Amino acid sequence: MNTEKDFSPLTPNIVRALNDKLYEKRKVAALEIEKLVREFVAQNNSAQIRHVIQVLATEFALSQHPHSRKGGLIGLAACSIALGKDSGLYLKELIDPVLTCFNDSDSRLRYYACEALYNIVKVARGAVLPHFNVLFDGLSKLAADPDPNVKSGSELLDRLLKDIVTESNKFDLVAFVPLLRERIYSNNQYARQFIISWIHVLESVPDINLLDYLPEFLDGLFQILGDSSKEIRRMCEVVLGEFLKEIKKNPSSVKFAEMANILVIHCQVSDESKSTNDLIQLTSMTWMREFIQLAGRVVLPYSSGILTAVLPCLSYDDRKKSTKEAASACNHSLMKLVTPEDDEDDEESQTKTSPPSDETPKKEGDLNDSLNESQESVGFSNISFFTPASSDRSVVNLDLDGIVQVLDRHLHDSSTGMMTRIAVLKWLYHLYIKTPRKMFKHTDSLFPMLLKTLSDESDEVILKDLEVLAEIASSPAGQTDTSGLCDNSDSKTELHIPSGVQDGQPMVVGSKMTDLSPSTPSMNSYFYKFMINLLKRFSLERKLLEVRGAFIIRQLCLLLHAENIFHSMADILLKEEDLKFASTMVQTLNTILLTSAELFQLRNQLKDLHTQESCALFCCLYRSWCHNPVATVSLCFLTQNYRHAYDLIQKFGDLEVTVDFLMEVDKLVQLIESPIFTYLRLQLLDVEHNPYLIKALYGLLMLLPQSQAFQLLSHRLSCVPNPELMRTVDHPKAPVKDKRLTQPHIDYSELLQHFDRVQSKHLEVRHQRAGRSEHPDRKLIL
Repeated sequence: MNTEKDFSPLTPNIVRALNDKLYEKRKVAALEIEKLVREFVAQNNSAQIRHVIQVLATEFALSQHPHSRKGGLIGLAACSIALGKDSGLYLKELIDPVLTCFNDSDSRLRYYACEALYNIVKVARGAVLPHFNVLFDGLSKLAADPDPNVKSGSELLDRLLKDIVTESNKFDLVAFVPLLRERIYSNNQYARQFIISWIHVLESVPDINLLDYLPEFLDGLFQILGDSSKEIRRMCEVVLGEFLKEIKKNPSSVKFAEMANILVIHCQVSDESKSTNDLIQLTSMTWMREFIQLAGRVVLPYSSGILTAVLPCLSYDDRKKSTKEAASACNHSLMKLVTPEDDEDDEESQTKTSPPSDETPKKEGDLNDSLNESQESVGFSNISFFTPASSDRSVVNLDLDGIVQVLDRHLHDSSTGMMTRIAVLKWLYHLYIKTPRKMFKHTDSLFPMLLKTLSDESDEVILKDLEVLAEIASSPAGQTDTSGLCDNSDSKTELHIPSGVQDGQPMVVGSKMTDLSPSTPSMNSYFYKFMINLLKRFSLERKLLEVRGAFIIRQLCLLLHAENIFHSMADILLKEEDLKFASTMVQTLNTILLTSAELFQLRNQLKDLHTQESCALFCCLYRSWCHNPVATVSLCFLTQNYRHAYDLIQKFGDLEVTVDFLMEVDKLVQLIESPIFTYLRLQLLDVEHNPYLIKALYGLLMLLPQSQAFQLLSHRLSCVPNPELMRTVDHPKAPVKDKRLTQPHIDYSELLQHFDRVQSKHLEVRHQRAGRSEHPDRKLIL
């Protein structure tokens, strides 16, 4: 250092001692400076005080010589001690050169700088708060210092500053939050620990309302929660827990909408292999659960994003049980927020809840920008990020289009878990119940996937899927829909609506007019579309028909009117070009009709044919049942048309009797012995009134080979009593009952002719197939 330079009012001895390499000599110089400054204070000579501080700062603390810098630091601390309560007037001049030394490459010098600043802050106390941001910025760097002594010194200074902030009521939180938002994204563990400790301190001060600014740094807190250090994660959990408690206590002052997207981001796991991500997801899901319950409809504009995060968690196993339970609670609470009011047009809802004209919507652009930066910094590039449908809190609109998009995407994803698929279908059902008008705008796009879901491996998924499809088919909101069928263009098999049904006109049955449309008024235009596409799916996926066909149809009979189901399917099968499929489908429907408990009422309706409606239903079923001769006979047995059954069996001699045909007769014999046909077996006692029943049964017996079914039916017929023994003395011989006399609505001769025409078509198709498969090694069927 240039000794000839003027350092006044510092004496040459003080200057020499400040430049000395020994700490003790520099300390002696500091005491002299302290004495000198006290004199200036007593004289109220502020100019000389500032001159001393300036010389110590520029000529010593910022000197190129390390010993000079050390002397300058201790000299500045001495000035602060001498100034006492008046040090607040010179804080900027005292603090700035010390903070510059925080960046020095010499660890000892950084330590002395920390020591000097500690003394300055200790004297000034609350007066340093206007300079808090620069102090915080410097301390955040020292917190990550590699030297343990420097780190230890910074911790002492940190505790002192925290005490000052805690005691004061003049902390400028507004100025501090931007710095906090910047520093919270540090990846250094010590810096993160420093940030968390300060947030914890500020949150605990009653006069500092940090909750108002939580949206500014909540994203950073969740990132720190994923730190590899267990201690830092624990600290972060405590801080987040304290914030959540405060949110529950004061929900009215919480900015829920501004934090919703932050939670949506962190509810989604970007790397499931990291256990820390599980903690982030569980914590954010817990927060989301509380937000939905506390904020209510405020979160509805973010519902599509919430569902994107929540739905996959519903399929977690017991290893993530807590996250799954929190996600389930979120899903349930969010679903309850959707009400029939959401089915109103946006204009109507805005008219009801329009805010005063002088209110302006709150902007969220800055928040979304910071979140996007956060996503890039932590690699959340694949996460779905949603913007709210409406930023005006007074008008909360359901983001229905976004919700449907999310639900549809999960249905299309083959990797979606079973519980997630069930939840998706529950959501669709709930939306069709609460917002039917708006949902039917999406029906054409959803319909193909809902049909495909019928092939799901889970019975529970299929059941929920059927509930949705049944609601679509029966909802009054679908009555006015005139859109086309939801068929896939690449499908090879076409199922056609009968022309009469398409035009909404009744079809002619013989010489009579029979209404073939479903009689229940609750069915809408989607009902027939559903039935057509369901049969189409059965045709394309025969395994689905074999394994789940009966289950699907039985459930539909519970969810919708059973008569409508059978009536419509019979109409469609009447025009089916694939005769083999039509026969198989009729056999399936017939088995369901005769054996399922769900069809009890429909069986009773067909049993007596007392009304014109029941006769029309019988004729409709009969025409399609003709695709399967044995099923047609069983339908006649069910409806007690024994004479017609006998006439049909007489025609069986002209049919090609195959193994499949005989197996169906065998099953019919088994059914005759079941509880369904108890009334038929009892009618065998009344031989005189039911001769055609006995003839029909004997006809079946003659068709059967000497098999177990033959023995069973033969034994039953051997029990038929002698009519002479059954006749009482007082009653003359009664005429034979013939239902044809009591059912003028049915043209039985025309029905027989229709049976002949259908069977001729089947015979022609079988001959064509036989011709194509002719081979010298072909074996006989029987």
